[in-house]
Amino acid sequence: MTVPPAAPDPRESKQGPANPAPVPPTGGPRKSLRANTLIVMAGTLGSRLSGIVRQQIINLFGDTLTDAFNVAVKVPNLLRELLAEGALVNSFIPVYKSLDTAERRKLAQTFSGVLIAVNLILMAVGILAAPWIVGLLTAADANIDRAVAVYMTQLVMPFLMLISLSAVAMGLLNADEHFRESSFAPVAFNIASIVALLLLPNTATWLAFGWLIGGVAQLVVQLPSLNRFGLLPTPSLKPNPALLRVLRQMAPFTLTAGARQFLNLYVTRLLTNASQFPQGTQTGYGNAEALFTMANGLFVVSPALALFPRFSEYAAARDWPAFKALTVQGIRTTTFLAAPISALLVTLAPYAVSLFNLRADYSLTRFEAGSGILTGWALALVPWAIVTLLLRTFYARERTMEAVIVSAVGFVLEVGLYRLLVPPLGLLGFGVSTAISGILMAGALALLYRRALGFPGREITAHLARVLPLSVIAGLVAWLALRFVPFIPAPGSIVAGLIGLMVAGGAGLVAYLLGALVLRMPEMGGLVRRLRR
Repeated sequence: MTVPPAAPDPRESKQGPANPAPVPPTGGPRKSLRANTLIVMAGTLGSRLSGIVRQQIINLFGDTLTDAFNVAVKVPNLLRELLAEGALVNSFIPVYKSLDTAERRKLAQTFSGVLIAVNLILMAVGILAAPWIVGLLTAADANIDRAVAVYMTQLVMPFLMLISLSAVAMGLLNADEHFRESSFAPVAFNIASIVALLLLPNTATWLAFGWLIGGVAQLVVQLPSLNRFGLLPTPSLKPNPALLRVLRQMAPFTLTAGARQFLNLYVTRLLTNASQFPQGTQTGYGNAEALFTMANGLFVVSPALALFPRFSEYAAARDWPAFKALTVQGIRTTTFLAAPISALLVTLAPYAVSLFNLRADYSLTRFEAGSGILTGWALALVPWAIVTLLLRTFYARERTMEAVIVSAVGFVLEVGLYRLLVPPLGLLGFGVSTAISGILMAGALALLYRRALGFPGREITAHLARVLPLSVIAGLVAWLALRFVPFIPAPGSIVAGLIGLMVAGGAGLVAYLLGALVLRMPEMGGLVRRLRR
């Protein structure tokens, strides 16, 4: 769908990149957005499915080790959002896309050099301060072994360096729309981790080292592609004016990262409070997070990631009609994919969590915690699809401050909602809080977008008015299948999980696709045309 050209915005001079430049040639034919999206989704699917297998192997460890491990990996994961994946992709690419080939190379060299230096410092601090960090992350009456958590935190800290360098490689490849090479790097991470966890002893040391081995694999598999496309940078600490532009865009991320860390700190302290939750709840939360991340990564983040370089290109060229048309396309695509998955996960959360139970004597605490948390989080999938896509439109225009203020306020609001809703709703309150904050953030971002460019609300509302009822029908069909199909067992084991997801989930998905076909939705028409080829 395209959006009719709007009247020139009187404040247009304040929009777009701070230092717009002609879009440099890419040195090859223009890549298809649909092909890019499918490539990223395929890589994400491989990554998430192999991630589920990795999580299944981790669940073979006892609650003491897995709870401590889930606390330990939070430390490098919190920092990587600022230094690696989030900040790099959203701040580096718009500046990188506005430069010519020679300046791009210089920026990549300086940026990678500075990132390595910062990571070395943070690694040292994290290892030395591990006891204090774990004490901050866990409740006073903790239901985990703090000594084990401290030891594992010190072991996994080098992961921050590995994931940061991997994110540099991924960002450089994505900026030139080489998605195939970067999208499958996380698969290497999971496969290497799985092999390590299966072959190495069942101890805290090797559980942590399995994580690091995966980080090495994720970085190494991208190096040949960087070299082949002439993108492999030589780290340098030479001053670069373009780096200042990147840092200006990254600076507001400290606000978002701080707010998100506050949210994660609160959640971890809450889950490790022995007076509220039993041992194993932290691992159950990790299982639900793995499943939600798979759904969100495949159906939301992948399309947004594939569209982001094109958003940046249109913003650099100040082609606002094309920019708005791409916004509509992106929101339609992500919500069309996310809506049925949201409804099906609400209905089938216990069956999805059952996938982690490879043994008959699985932890009931993990299972119940994961099921309750995932049911609530499933409600958040559609609003966060809109938030994820709209945030990219702000980053592409280098309107980073507006985006991160909305994000930071949303995270703080989510903590307040946790305090309000978790006591009466239990574990379901986590997801309901996330859904409410997502709806409010989407509304705020849409309002800011409208003030700058004119938000295409009518087209998006009309689209949601069709996909949301269809998704409810999909969830209802899945529920009826669970109720009346006699051979679907009760959830708990991995076999029951697979049967429930395939039969009930399959029935719900078929109902959704048939409804979309009857309504002649453009997304369904594109899928049918592709299947006929």
